[in-house]
Formats: sequence, C-alpha cells, structure tokens
Amino acid sequence: MRSSNPVFSRRGFTRDAGARAGYAGFNTAPQAGGAAVGTNPYATNPYAADPYGQAAGRSGAMTMDDVVSRTALTLGTVVVTAVLSWLLLPVDEANLGRSYGIGVGAALVALVLGLVQSFKRKPTPALILAYAAFEGVFLGVLSSVVSTYIASGVVIQAVLGTMAVFAGTLIAYRMRWIRVTRRFYRFVMAAAMGFLILMAVNLLFSVFTHGDGLGFRSGGLGIAFGIVGILLGACFLALDFKQVEDGVAYGAPREESWLAAFGLTMTLVWIYLEILRVLSILQNNN
Repeated sequence: MRSSNPVFSRRGFTRDAGARAGYAGFNTAPQAGGAAVGTNPYATNPYAADPYGQAAGRSGAMTMDDVVSRTALTLGTVVVTAVLSWLLLPVDEANLGRSYGIGVGAALVALVLGLVQSFKRKPTPALILAYAAFEGVFLGVLSSVVSTYIASGVVIQAVLGTMAVFAGTLIAYRMRWIRVTRRFYRFVMAAAMGFLILMAVNLLFSVFTHGDGLGFRSGGLGIAFGIVGILLGACFLALDFKQVEDGVAYGAPREESWLAAFGLTMTLVWIYLEILRVLSILQNNN
C-alpha cells in the first residue's frame, strides 16, 4: 500500500534490508482471522509474520512500541526546538527581521533534509532528527510571529486542535469508521494534488500582484481552504496508520519505524499549520 504521505509514497516499508522498495497491498492486510498464506509482502524478511499473521517475535521486527517511541522522540525534538526558538529568537521590532530570517532559513534546511530522507532507501535517524530540529525552529518563529502580530493566544488552540485531529482520526481508524481502500487512496491523492496546485497558483498570484493572490489566505475562502487542508491532513493520518499497521503485522524491519515517525511528524506539522491559519483568519475576522 502506498500512503499519501510524501515519505511513504516514495518508497514505503522495505521487504528486507537489501530488497527493492515494496508496499503492502490494500487487499492483503491481515484480518482478525489471520493472513492467508502467500500474502505477506515481507515473506523474504527473516522477521516477517508467519502465515497465520502472528509476529515472529524476533528482535529485528518492527513493533508498535518502536513506532510510538521513535515518533515521540521525533515530535519531542520538534517541540523542544520550537519552544527554544520562541524564547531565544524574539520577534519584537528590533529583532523581527533577524528572527524571521532564521526561521525561513530553518524551513528551507528542513525541506532539503526531508527531501534527502524521502529519496534514501533506508531511514537515517540522525537525518530525521535534524529535520525535526530545523522544522521546530521554523514553527517556533512562525508561531511567535502569529501570536505577536496576528492572533494572540491562537498557538495553544492550534496545538490542542492538532492533538484533537490526531486522536479523532486514530479512534475513527481503529473503530473502522475510516476504511483505507484503493478508492480512498485515489480520492485522497487526487484531492491532495488539486490542493497543492491551488496553493502553487495562489503563491504565484500573490508574488506578482503583491496581495493575497486568489484569496486563499483570508476571509471565508481562506477558512474553507484551510478546513480542506485539515481534512486532507486527517486523511493522510489514516493512510499512515494503515501503513504502520501493515508494517507491524507483516514484520517490517525495526529500522522502518523511523520512517513511520518521520512520516507521521510531517503530517502533524501540516495539520498544525493549517489549523493555525484557520484560527488566525477567524480571530482577525472577529
């Protein structure tokens, strides 16, 4: 299965340490009664699940605890560096230019590191944590600017909103209210492509017109566009949950848990930024 997350859509979980990138199929995920013989996409992996869908129990197989711990470490790095940049990079009139410049530079570095990791065959923990650190610097500066000059108090609301979206999507996925199928995947990918195209067009218009572009950053249209972005982020989470579930059930190598952490972190950053934008517009309108 391919996830809409740019990390997972590039390579997914590998079948073994030296194999080509492979993906668990939508129609071959383990069910309550166990997986059928021959459906395991990690059959060549010595840590793969057995034909009955039971974990092999070897130390090299990825577990849910691995995914949780690495995701917590990656997200924790984002949070710590965001808080430090908020405290150490003031955005008052005297320091706004310098701090904002550092934040933009950190965003560009995070983008480059994210792309490098996305095209690597294996996850590199140091690279992933470096990405998280620079992403945190950018988020800290941006959040401080928004809180100081645009909408005070909105950052905490955006953080709580991100947590709520994560928890709600996880519950909906575990209860099977969200079913990740090929049709679901294709719909999300088509919607995401359209969303990104509109963002690019809006950016071009804003550059050449020195204004708000097509109006996607303010007013009712900006709110609607932001809500669509949040919903897409929730769909990304569902696809990522499916990817992780398949990887654990089929016995992906333990190192792949770093890719899961990387992908989930990217999705949560996306959701936070969209919620922050929507709340900022709403507060300004009031």
